Amino acid sequence: MNIVCLDLEGVLIPEIWLGVAERTGEPRLTKTTRDIPVYDDLMQYRLGILDETGIGIDVVQDVISGLEPLPGASDFLADLRSRYQVAILSDTFYEFAMPLMAKLDHPFLLCHRLQVDAGRITGYKLRQPDPKRASVQAFHSLRYRVTAAGDSYNDVAMLEEADAGIFFCAPDNVLGEFPQYPHATDYAALMEMIEAAQ
Repeated sequence: MNIVCLDLEGVLIPEIWLGVAERTGEPRLTKTTRDIPVYDDLMQYRLGILDETGIGIDVVQDVISGLEPLPGASDFLADLRSRYQVAILSDTFYEFAMPLMAKLDHPFLLCHRLQVDAGRITGYKLRQPDPKRASVQAFHSLRYRVTAAGDSYNDVAMLEEADAGIFFCAPDNVLGEFPQYPHATDYAALMEMIEAAQ
């Protein structure tokens, strides 16, 4: 049995924090896991900015409500789900992702939870340490063959653990550090690579 694991932001939907940065005019929020490889470091950085500026969850959720899946993402995901089991492994949060999951016809999603107090995002609770790698290990324990695709540093553990790993529209700095993974720049190429990996 085969399963395909996909990252969410940058693969199926736009980067949420880039939208927040644009809406609020706060350029420091443009940093993503393409810039800061350790997710906890990135989130602590973001939480500091949110605390300093008073940007609350209402602003972030309002930005998210206006986002749409990346062009072609819905059709790609529907086609992929017709062929394989699919799991979305993301470092986003259920409080952010659920409106976008509806626009993608509710695929299976594993991500994290936010801690919110009086409208302020005060922290977060990771599902587990090294969650993307651990998820692939869990699928392997269930005797799935895993193909994984992502776009950033925080996807490398998932790609390493998978039977086949693929970068999708990854930036040059990530590709330069991990040249061992093939790189798809559109959904047609990604589907071909997933099919070839089976």
